[in-house]
Amino acid sequence: MSDERTKPLPTTESQDEHQKRVRAAFDDLGAKLGDRVSPQARATVESLRAAALEKDAESLRGHLDDLKEKHGWLWEELTAHPRVAAIVNELALMGL
Repeated sequence: MSDERTKPLPTTESQDEHQKRVRAAFDDLGAKLGDRVSPQARATVESLRAAALEKDAESLRGHLDDLKEKHGWLWEELTAHPRVAAIVNELALMGL
């Protein structure tokens, strides 16, 4: 049995395009959340945005874990947001 695993297709998206897409998705999430977010939760979301912008796997995982543990309702909002969830899933599939 072979241990070949399906690898994600290489992206043709430039770093600038990726950053523009991440910013737009997180801006939309921020608008949706409005004033319901505490300063601590907003800081966690901003840290998550920064990690996604830089494709920083370790930081991204840590911020996702922190968000899930400390801000359960916000985790639900993030995973329900189609563009943010898609970005997190894409980074996960790319091994990040």
